[in-house]
Amino acid sequence: MRIGLPKEIKTHEYRVAILPDGVRALIADGHEVFVETGAGAGAGYQDGTYTEAGATICADAAAVFETAEMIVKVKEPQEGEIARLGARHVLFTYLHLAADRSLTENLMRSCCTAVAYETITSPAGNLPLLAPMSAIAGRLSVQAGIRFLEKPEGGPGILLGGIAGVRPAKVVVIGSGVVGKNAIDVAVGLGASVVVIDMSFDRLAELQQRYGGRVVTRHSSPSVVKEECADANLIVGAALVPGAAAPRIVTREMLRGINPDALLVDVSIDQGGCFETSRPTTHAAPIMEAEGRRHYAVANMPGAVPRTASHALCEASLPYVLRLAKDGVEGAMTRDRHFQNGLNVQKGALTLKPVADLFGLDYTPAFAA
Repeated sequence: MRIGLPKEIKTHEYRVAILPDGVRALIADGHEVFVETGAGAGAGYQDGTYTEAGATICADAAAVFETAEMIVKVKEPQEGEIARLGARHVLFTYLHLAADRSLTENLMRSCCTAVAYETITSPAGNLPLLAPMSAIAGRLSVQAGIRFLEKPEGGPGILLGGIAGVRPAKVVVIGSGVVGKNAIDVAVGLGASVVVIDMSFDRLAELQQRYGGRVVTRHSSPSVVKEECADANLIVGAALVPGAAAPRIVTREMLRGINPDALLVDVSIDQGGCFETSRPTTHAAPIMEAEGRRHYAVANMPGAVPRTASHALCEASLPYVLRLAKDGVEGAMTRDRHFQNGLNVQKGALTLKPVADLFGLDYTPAFAA
């Protein structure tokens, strides 16, 4: 198969979807790899490293899309990229369709086959290609809090972990999945006062056992969210419903009762956000305001640490790329229903039911189109 690796063009997105070692593995398996010039530079890999691995360097994205049968990316295709997709293409990337009806409909119109990293499952019910980026985003959420609670960045001038004789900041983490657990690890490690809110008693019990008195655990309800967020300094939104829109946990009405100096970090923004007032931001302009409260809602948080993130993503995704390249979409997926869960769009049809339900679009089961 001919595999294409275009350079990411989303604002301040520096990750790359395949490292040179991945190129070597694909070529050893009998495939061809076409890389847009500069695709790996943001993650520290120059064109020469791809050439040495056996890839062909293309002058621009147009050449990559024209030549390749499978396009492997990091982020959802941007406007110019969608226009280059056709029925002969397999697109493998993060899509997060629940956050973007226009993207969903445009991919359907392109008639490409679109496979999303974030909806592939494992036999254990986990999300193996979302997990590494979720872990990074969870850690970055607290780093964002450290930065934007500082006075020069428009914050109130609070040190997250406090110091002897001074109370530490209060961090509320909503959701204790992969994002939440990583946010908790960092916040606890810094000495912050941490409250975790979740629907699962089992997860809360695990956290209580792990951290003891260093973390307060609360079962989620609107009244608990309102109470705990009222005096918080940093609120991390980490709620996720796989493949579907994120639940709106903090409403506009609740927001009006929250500490005006608080920073809200909405890690769920890729799936629409778990704060009602969030709107996607970028690394170039990461902060937005609503009801006088600052929101950090960058839709590609791991793009800020491309070396770490590219390695983590490529290690997780390469086995799936190899399977798609060797067996094709139907061959790879009919034998693995967990891989099949990654199929979002096929031959103009929407094969992801939560998104079809959300937007009122027709749903077509996988391979029924």
